[in-house]
Amino acid sequence: MGVPEGFRFGVATAGFQIEGGYNGPGRPANNWGGWERAGRVEPSGDALGFWDGYEQQLDRAVAAGCDAFRLSVEWARVEPAEGAVDDTALDRYAAILDACGERGLEPLVTLHHFTHPAWLGEEFWLSVDAPERFAAWVTLAAGRLADRCRQWVTLNEINVLALQSYLTGVFPPGRRGATGATVRALDHLLAAHVLAYGAVRAGRPDAVIATNTFCLSVYELDRLLTDVLLARSKGVGRHDLGPWLEDRRAEHYTALRRPSPLERALRRLGTASVPLDKALPRAVAAVYDSPHARTLDVLQLDWYDPVAANHFRLPGHRTAGGRTWLPARMLWDDPVDAAGMAAWCRLNARDGLPLWIVENGLCNRVVDAREYPRADGWDRVRYLEAHLAVVADLLDAGVDIGGYYHWTLADNYEWGSYEPRFGLYGVDRAAAECWHDVDSMGGDAAGTYRRLIAHMRES
Repeated sequence: MGVPEGFRFGVATAGFQIEGGYNGPGRPANNWGGWERAGRVEPSGDALGFWDGYEQQLDRAVAAGCDAFRLSVEWARVEPAEGAVDDTALDRYAAILDACGERGLEPLVTLHHFTHPAWLGEEFWLSVDAPERFAAWVTLAAGRLADRCRQWVTLNEINVLALQSYLTGVFPPGRRGATGATVRALDHLLAAHVLAYGAVRAGRPDAVIATNTFCLSVYELDRLLTDVLLARSKGVGRHDLGPWLEDRRAEHYTALRRPSPLERALRRLGTASVPLDKALPRAVAAVYDSPHARTLDVLQLDWYDPVAANHFRLPGHRTAGGRTWLPARMLWDDPVDAAGMAAWCRLNARDGLPLWIVENGLCNRVVDAREYPRADGWDRVRYLEAHLAVVADLLDAGVDIGGYYHWTLADNYEWGSYEPRFGLYGVDRAAAECWHDVDSMGGDAAGTYRRLIAHMRES
């Protein structure tokens, strides 16, 4: 059957992870700057140098067969000090979007990919005015760039940002076990999306706007957020929202499986004595006060491993290259489950919106130029073949999928370290950041992606 007209194959990236030039003297600073200076994370440095070398890197995306490119516009670069807008930065982003268009790459722009200006503080998302401040930023960015971009992500992985900031402590401010703060951040982030949706729509009436979700088995940390955004468009009144969400939660767990004790504990995250509709008051109010009955145009999914309990490990467990004393599974140990992606897409297709897989990729570990094989033996070539076969099968079965974006183009900065590698192209950081034609596992991932894309388009 092949892919339908308008289907896009792309790669996903994020500004802080590829641009370079943050958190140093005289450079724009974001909320990771304090951790970099304190030595809590590896400095991001020049990253992949995308800010100055974007044309060559976009050419690499085209060489891998892509006709879409996901990137972010970084608030910290555009507004490095409160009220001080850097017009040259906005001009550069406009030039990047123009370069995408010249190469036949449809841009998908993310307006917040885990970072915000340092002057807002690490606890920004707990601030009462955070949704409105974010909406003002979106109004600025979309007002300048909307004529060059139709497809948008307001906030990247709202669920992961709140969890990593306030429950696991992996992101700044690094709090652990702060369930109340986690729920408050989720509420403010979701409300911010609703306001941002309106801001983008005002500047580009034909825009396609959504927020992508990291697929998680815990309803309260995944589908709850989507259901709140969709409830009004499904005819659910504000006073009926609570019972409707409870029904949706029951359906979610029935469709998956009986949750483990750990997942049962996680899913009660700060809401054990609070009805689901009362746990997110700012978000619910924003949804029902919005001039738009629906504030999601598509369902954007990030697929890695959705089973929440799998992300925790006992300290001292074996991993690629030795042992780790962190109480979490390393990214390069994520299990591969292509069939699970198929099941998850079918489950989400019930909402009647197109699905976009806006992140999907395999991680391996590299330390000081030494590559450690994955314990399960998977490589990126095989991974791409398995997951694009799933996309093809879903399309043949009539599931409405509008795009697939591989994470990521080249080995980048993965939130505190350059050890996790996800790129189609490997990068030798010790050799003037030299890009290789193969990935960091030695496989022709870019060539495989190009071959698979061509096959799917010709079928």
